[in-house]
Amino acid sequence: MPIIEAKGVTKVYRGDGVETWALRGVDFQVEAGEFTALVGPSGSGKSTLLHLLAGLDLPTEGEVWVGGVRLDRLSRAERARFRLGRVGLVFQAYNLLPVLTALENAGFILELRGVPRRVREEKALWALEALGLKDKAHRRPHQLSGGEQQRVAVARALAAEPLLVLADEPTANLDSQNGLALIERMKALNRERGVTFLFSTHDPRLLAHVGRVVRLEDGRIVGEERR
Repeated sequence: MPIIEAKGVTKVYRGDGVETWALRGVDFQVEAGEFTALVGPSGSGKSTLLHLLAGLDLPTEGEVWVGGVRLDRLSRAERARFRLGRVGLVFQAYNLLPVLTALENAGFILELRGVPRRVREEKALWALEALGLKDKAHRRPHQLSGGEQQRVAVARALAAEPLLVLADEPTANLDSQNGLALIERMKALNRERGVTFLFSTHDPRLLAHVGRVVRLEDGRIVGEERR
């Protein structure tokens, strides 16, 4: 069974008498262990598809399955609980809590789950170390560069040991050195721990490393390439 499956997914935004079609009958699957990217021009539906797969929004029509669970039949609270336990999210806005250290931010999902402090700090420190940030564990976000904050956001997703990681332009705000370093670390986690990654990206640095590229245009999948 695929870890991700979208069946005939359509998303229409309606407001002030205007309909905006973000997705038009998308059929899409991701198998466990993939390192896959969604690509396409702005407005093609990449971010919308990621939001639906994360259960942050519901499709207008169609089915969304993640880890064998049909998300579009769950309530908002049920989808939130599902995300908390199964999905790691990384978006361009880092969404770090400014009063918490990097270590505390990385362990925040685990804290929400009620994981004991010692255990969550061990897992958070492992994730920070995997992303080259162990020495910054006790700094707060304002003491970190933008690239470091982005890596803390990735560490937060990984520390929770999710079923998969959904990442919207995770390298967009990083310089060449930090961008490549993050890509290599995510690849290692994919290879060594079997974490499934699905990205939305325009970044050629990231696209050079993924195993599959799925192309969207005008809310439709228009092709894919396996590498």
